[in-house]
Amino acid sequence: MMKQLQQMQTRMAKLQAELGEMTVTGTAGGGAVTVTANAEQKILSVSIEPEALEEGAELLSDMVLAAANDALDKAREAAAQHMGQLTAGLGLPPGLI
Repeated sequence: MMKQLQQMQTRMAKLQAELGEMTVTGTAGGGAVTVTANAEQKILSVSIEPEALEEGAELLSDMVLAAANDALDKAREAAAQHMGQLTAGLGLPPGLI
C-alpha cells in the first residue's frame, strides 16, 4: 500500500509539472483578442489585433474578459482530463484529487 502511494505521489508530481507546460488559447471577437493560459490556470499572454482598438474601450474590455474566461475554461478542462489519468483505475470518486 505504501509503495502504491509513493508511486502515485511521483506520478502526481510529474503530472503537475506537465500542467505548467500545457498551454491553451481562448479567443473573442472573431480572433481579435487572444489569451493564452497554461493548465495551471495562469494567463501567459494577451494579444489584441489593432482593429479591436477601434471598437472602443468598453467592447475591448468585454472581448479581453471573454477571451480570458474562454482560456481559463479550456485550462480547467485540460487539467481535469490530465489529472484523470492519475486516478484512472484507482476507483476513487471524481474530484477527490
